[in-house]
Amino acid sequence: MKSSGSEILRKLNVKAFIESLIAIFVGFIIGAIVMYAFGYDAIKAYEGLFTGALGSIDGIAATLDYSTPIMLTALTFAIGTRTGIFNIGAESSFYFGAIAAVIFTNLWDNMWFGLIMGMVLGALWALPAAVLKVYRGVHEVISTIMLNWIGWYFVLYLIVGPYANPQDPNKTIRIPEAARLPLIGDTTLSWGFIIAVIAAIFTYFLLWHTGLGFGMRVSGQNPRAAEYGGINPKMAVMWSFIIGGIMSGLGGAIKIMGGYPGYAISQGGANIYGLGFDGIGVSLVGRNHPLGIILSAIFFGMLRAGTSTMQATAQVPLEIVRVIQGIIVITVAVPGLLDLIKKAFGRGSQ
Repeated sequence: MKSSGSEILRKLNVKAFIESLIAIFVGFIIGAIVMYAFGYDAIKAYEGLFTGALGSIDGIAATLDYSTPIMLTALTFAIGTRTGIFNIGAESSFYFGAIAAVIFTNLWDNMWFGLIMGMVLGALWALPAAVLKVYRGVHEVISTIMLNWIGWYFVLYLIVGPYANPQDPNKTIRIPEAARLPLIGDTTLSWGFIIAVIAAIFTYFLLWHTGLGFGMRVSGQNPRAAEYGGINPKMAVMWSFIIGGIMSGLGGAIKIMGGYPGYAISQGGANIYGLGFDGIGVSLVGRNHPLGIILSAIFFGMLRAGTSTMQATAQVPLEIVRVIQGIIVITVAVPGLLDLIKKAFGRGSQ
């Protein structure tokens, strides 16, 4: 008896999940070998990692809090890969989402206004790369890298210039209290995490249960076949950039509006820099699937939240901790990266 399409898809998802678990195990083993080679107790170090990240309410809150923005930037990259593009512009759309939250909540101290304007500016900043790709054939990696730097320096000017806090030179003006995302219980975790999870579920529904999402995925697998079937691959790419920009812009707004205790962008942009690039790794670990990204973002958050306890428990220097974390992330990302390479070569041979 032939398997239905849903059964096949379910089997593939289970296979991918098992591969990711094996990769995680291998990553932790390699990390342990490195620690023992430098004379540190790997068992104590990993005990500290899990205790710090999952051993208390505050630890779990920190894990989920860090997972929130990278969950959304990972969706940007995943949407791009499903449409056949390598969009690494989440970084600059994230910047614009963050500065939009600062600017517009101070114009009108409303939480929803800040989130919406973060999404709008994130999407608008993604448009130049989309237009260059669709109408001039400029490769998205080149355009998004250049736009990332343009966006970074422009937002940095706003941070240190017109929106600097005159009472505190270490940050921008703060998000008004009425526009801040509420915290969950007595923790540092805001409702931004719930919004991010909803965004991931929405992205899954969009890609797999709507005509627009079907067109985007078909265009990513075979643009010629999509065009033959009445789908406009150019519009699919445009929507991919726009929706991806919305997700990263939302991530930037949530980062600042739910960013207890600062509720501001640090001078130099230290608390917003790099989260767009982190999303690439999160997406690869989640196999570029919106639901897998939820789990992989929490995994990344756990690695980050357990850092200080890992250091304190086994006296492992921060530099070694970062090396171990990097080894684990690279190992876990390999299956997703191989999937991406296979799809790229598959499109090239069509």
